[in-house]
Amino acid sequence: MSNPGNVVGGHKANLNNPNTSEEAKQHSKEVLDQELSGGNAKTSGEKNPQNVAGGLKATVNNPKVSQEAKDSAKERLKDMGQ
Repeated sequence: MSNPGNVVGGHKANLNNPNTSEEAKQHSKEVLDQELSGGNAKTSGEKNPQNVAGGLKATVNNPKVSQEAKDSAKERLKDMGQ
């Protein structure tokens, strides 16, 4: 099976798409309810540390992010040894 998160996302998008038929929406609802735990994708729970660090670095350099968020990201990076 494909990545469960992507499958769930596709079915949820279908449910909210005004251009899809009611039949397609019903199918997506059934798949989510019966096969995908109601849309709760199961993941390993482990986050890739490099991805986390990359997101935090992006936060630090984003001019639209508050100073408080930047300070928090800097502190978390420091804790990670980055």
